[in-house]
Formats: sequence, structure tokens, C-alpha cells
Amino acid sequence: MAVALRKISPWRFVRAVQVAHIPTLKLHMTGSMMGATVEQFNHAKSQMGTLKEDPGNEAKLKIYALFKQATQGPCNTPKPGMLDFVGKAKWDAWKSLGSVSQEDARQQYVDLIDSLLAAEGPAVAAQPPRSAATFETLLVSTEDNITTICLNRPQKKNAITVEMYNEVIKALEQAGKDDSVITVITGSGDFYCSGNDLTNFTKIPEGGIEQMAKNAGELLREFVKAFIDFPKPLIAVINGPAVGVSVTLLGLFEIVYATERATFHTPFSQLGQSPEGCSSYTFPKIMGNAKASEMLLFNKKLTAVQACAQGLVTEVFPDSSFQTEVATRLKAYAKLPRNSLALSKQLIRGTEKERLHTVNDQEVERLVERWLSDECMQAIMSFFQAKAKL
Repeated sequence: MAVALRKISPWRFVRAVQVAHIPTLKLHMTGSMMGATVEQFNHAKSQMGTLKEDPGNEAKLKIYALFKQATQGPCNTPKPGMLDFVGKAKWDAWKSLGSVSQEDARQQYVDLIDSLLAAEGPAVAAQPPRSAATFETLLVSTEDNITTICLNRPQKKNAITVEMYNEVIKALEQAGKDDSVITVITGSGDFYCSGNDLTNFTKIPEGGIEQMAKNAGELLREFVKAFIDFPKPLIAVINGPAVGVSVTLLGLFEIVYATERATFHTPFSQLGQSPEGCSSYTFPKIMGNAKASEMLLFNKKLTAVQACAQGLVTEVFPDSSFQTEVATRLKAYAKLPRNSLALSKQLIRGTEKERLHTVNDQEVERLVERWLSDECMQAIMSFFQAKAKL
């Protein structure tokens, strides 16, 4: 199936998808009740490469699952580990087909490809409303009392776009209300997160730069607020380098686990900006004023070991055993009483919540000022000019 999927390139197979429950596509069966022939199946496979548009995550997972079912029969491989989000999404899609025969799977595969091709015809098909559980920039799953939110723009080092900001807020809102015990945030690929996608600064609305800064400030305020108010234990699983707001938020997590190859960098003054994520309050409290200033004012990059020594990271694991070690810890935490953990977090964090909201407001106000400054604009322009020369 890997060969067939490559025909959809350059789409990424595992863009954001809710993998806890993969909806079943409703297809109109047009083929023979006996199932499509092998020739029809192979023709559909070749036709898939002619698709002009990304069919969406649900369809791509269904294509994968039906191909595997048609060529190999029911799912017969071990379930991937809990941190293998890509493997889990594909495995769940295949497993959901149960005992569907290979003949029926071939027919459904042909019908699905035909329906996708028909949708690209002259008539513009109406787009169905997006499910509240569907995300474009995240992988979100709930299993074994653990909700996992995975930043999923690996080709862009999980840089945070406006869309991702909104989707993380929504994902946290849902996770705060579900039956899970803990919530985990991690990244897809080699990076945890490279901070803000600076192309956010190139999308100027009708109101001009002032309106852009105001909108960005309100979005950031709501984003950080979602972390401050999150009711359950929040655990960061830092699978690679972390930059900017993905670092400053760590003071709002209960636990931070990192692989030994992770780094932590907050290059605000380089870009003419100022700290956010309540870090102007949490970092001095965690590591002391001098060490916090090295990071927040003077752009010092910390290794995982250094970050752990300064209290920003809870524990560092060898990269070779990182996923296994973290998965073992998370499974143990997920067996603890949910209400007890939530109430205990309220006791620990509750006395600071009002202070954190005040800090968040102050940081956003200062950042909006910085975004409108010539110094910041010049720094961002220099960044893009340097990037263009590469």
C-alpha cells in the first residue's frame, strides 16, 4: 500500500485526524454484489493518482484500510505503541473493517475512488460540515484514560499557525470535558514545536497591521487562557527541539518529559518581541531570576539536561527508549482516580490562577505593542530575507 499512497504525493497521509473513532464513509454501492474484479480494483488504484484535490483525512484513512483489507484480509498486525500516532491511525482504520471480505473491500475501494473522482467533476460538490472532532493541524486521540493532542505539521517543524492556535484551544476544551484522566501534548516528527509560524505576520487583514496585531493578541490571550484554566493534569512530552511559545507554556504543565536530544529556546529579543505564556512570571519562579533572564532576555538555548537541572523539565530520557519510558509513566498515571487528580490540581494551581490571568493580559498587551514597533517589523523582515537567501 505504501506504493499506492505515494501516488497522492505531496499530500501527507497523516495530517490531523481524530483517531479514537474513525467515522465510516457512506458509499453508494454501484458495482456487482459479488465484488469488484481484480482488474477493476487495479484500475481504481491507478486512477487514484489522477485526483487533483486532497480528499481529506477520513477518506485517505479509508482508502488505506480498504486497500489492506482487499489485499491482505482482516487486520493481522500488532497494535502500534500509544505514542506511534501515525501507526495507530492507520491500524485503527484497518481494524475497524472487521471481517469484511476481500471481495467486498475491493468493491468498496472501487466505489470510494469513483466517488472521489466524481466529486472533482464539473459540478462543484457542496462541502459537508466539519465534525467538531476533526482537526487539520492536530492528531487527537483518547485511549486508556489518556487524551493525546499531537501537533501535526511535521514538514513545518510543527510551527503554530492561526488555525493551529484555534484547534489547540478547541482540543483542550474537549479534553477538559471528556472521561480521560490526563491530557498529553506532544509533536509529530523530529520537532516538538518550532514556535510561531512567522507567515502569520504576512497575512494583513483589511484593518491593516493594527488590526492584525489586535487579532493576534486576542487569539494568544485565549490560547494561553486555555492552558491556565485546563482542569486536569497536563503533561508535555517533548519529542524534539522546542522554540518560543511552546517553551514558555511549559510552566503551566504539571509534568514535562523530554528526550535527551530536545532543546529549549526563546529567541524573543532577536525578533524584537517579548515573552508570553505567563513565562515572565513562571520562569523566574521555577529557575530563579538570573537563569530566567538568560533565556527570556538573552536568548540562551538550553539542552534537555540543562532544562531539567533548572526545573523546567521533570525528567530526561535517552532518545532510544524515550517513547517506551514515557508510555509506562503515562499508563500508571492514567490508572489514578480522575476526580482526585483534578481536585488536587485545583488546590495546587487554584491560588495562582488569578495571578496567571493577570500576567497573561499584561504579556499580551506588551506583545501587541512590540508587534507594531519598527524594531519588530525590521527583525521579521530580516528573518524572511535571510530565509530567502538559503
